[in-house]
Amino acid sequence: RFQACVYFASVFQAISCGIHYLASVFMDVTPNFVCGISGNVSSVLFYNSSESSIEDIWTLWTSTENYVVVQLENGEIWELNQCSRSKREVSLDLAYEYKGNKSIYSCSDGFLYDDTKWKSTVVTQWDLVCDREWLAKLIQPTFMLGVLIGAVIFGDIADRLGRRRVMWFTSAGQFVFGIAVAFTFDYYSFVIVRFLLAMVSSGYLVVAFVYVTEFVGIKARTWASMHVHAFFAVGIMVVALVGFLVRTWWVYQIFLSVATLPFVLCCWMLPETPFWLLSEEKYEDAQKVINIMARWNKVTTPCKVSELYSVQQDDLVSGRTGDNDTSSTKKHNILDLFCNWHIATRTVTVWLIWFTGSLGYYVFSLSSVSLGGNEYLNLFLIGAVELPCYIIACIGMDRLGRRNTLIPFLILSALICVLIMFIPQDFNTLIILANMAGKFSIGVAFGLIYLYTAELYPTIVRSLAVGSGSMMCRVGSVVAPFCVYLRSVWIFMPLLLVGIMALLSGILTIMLPETLGKPLTNTLVEATEMGRNKKSCSRKTPPAHSGAAVEKVEMFGQETVSTEK
Repeated sequence: RFQACVYFASVFQAISCGIHYLASVFMDVTPNFVCGISGNVSSVLFYNSSESSIEDIWTLWTSTENYVVVQLENGEIWELNQCSRSKREVSLDLAYEYKGNKSIYSCSDGFLYDDTKWKSTVVTQWDLVCDREWLAKLIQPTFMLGVLIGAVIFGDIADRLGRRRVMWFTSAGQFVFGIAVAFTFDYYSFVIVRFLLAMVSSGYLVVAFVYVTEFVGIKARTWASMHVHAFFAVGIMVVALVGFLVRTWWVYQIFLSVATLPFVLCCWMLPETPFWLLSEEKYEDAQKVINIMARWNKVTTPCKVSELYSVQQDDLVSGRTGDNDTSSTKKHNILDLFCNWHIATRTVTVWLIWFTGSLGYYVFSLSSVSLGGNEYLNLFLIGAVELPCYIIACIGMDRLGRRNTLIPFLILSALICVLIMFIPQDFNTLIILANMAGKFSIGVAFGLIYLYTAELYPTIVRSLAVGSGSMMCRVGSVVAPFCVYLRSVWIFMPLLLVGIMALLSGILTIMLPETLGKPLTNTLVEATEMGRNKKSCSRKTPPAHSGAAVEKVEMFGQETVSTEK
């Protein structure tokens, strides 16, 4: 009961992380627009349609190549394009086609935007169009860069200061920076505050994985850690719902940030994890937390920290005296992940899967609003399809194995990317269903790789392996927005890139060993033998501690080590 309360209280805040990660899909929307004009407009002509105001022609707008002809009260006739305007030298009559001389001017009077769908976005707020369009395209990549940096910084701080303090700070930061974004006064302050928001959101998500892992029992750990992703997906669904209801970007941002408030008000009640307290030798505090857990769970004989600590100390001493030449204090670096051919190929493959999973996840999510039909429903369904995918991932991991689940879903996502290219563009429903299937398959692979990576590497470099993989994941999330922007080059370019990466990852995964039902390895020699049972690392690797020490490492959870990098 205690662990369940702590778990659901902690992962509730993951909803806010999902919200802020995908909030920009509606916040930086670029509506239809044309160059602004000074003066009073008396009549507007768009092809064969004559209207009294420019606002009336947006329902007829079909392409960025369109232009609007307007006549002012002083008799001047102008052609308004998206990034320029032309004054006709001869103003005889109002006609759409004109072959005479024109004087071309820049859009010095601003722009006129279609506000039928969105009353205001950051693009319309600061005119992020034409020669300033690149600024709009930097909004999501800079946020993802903040995600990368926040994961590194707060993961390390959580190991030093404790999980609870970091969760307090990052959850409060999500609320403060989330509200502050709505009141930024220019584009640059907007990007800076969003960058800080990304850091605290990423920091919370990473530390929350560690926090729930260290509280949840071994039997439920896989399901519990996997379904943190599910709450993140709920956040995506909230974005779709709020985007549908609120069409002004700063009000939209405030409503999304309010979702953080309930946790901020009660997060101070969460305890520190006993594992971190023990690692910091705060035995009395750890015993207090254990006693509280025992009372909640109605356990009459709670465990004694002093007894656990004495067993651990005896085990460590026996491990040291058993081999005087041990190099257990030796520090390992990233080069240990390339110590021989088998480990090196394993590392490259794992990194590629991390990168592909993140790239595909965000490409499918960010592209959902451009599929046609109702963009709000599209994003909602893209988030909802994740909920069953993590259940399938857990069942597949336990029944079929890690590799045997990962390979088919990676290859399936590649095939779906190819299939979407052959679907006619007017088949909106079929396109949306295919994108949901693609998000489902890549979501299974993305969720599975966390645990699989930890099982593929020995204890001495496990934190390095998961940490470096997590970094590749963040790189993929930074690249994903740029990949989505390639739709302007060719509409299927993002899908083509994701499909190629997924197919390559699926083929290379065949070379990875299956880890289901196998004990965790402790040395690079053991890890190499698990893969090919051939040439092992030439360097000497330290023997792992046995008994309670090894058990303690496993109990800390594989996800825990990812925060160290």
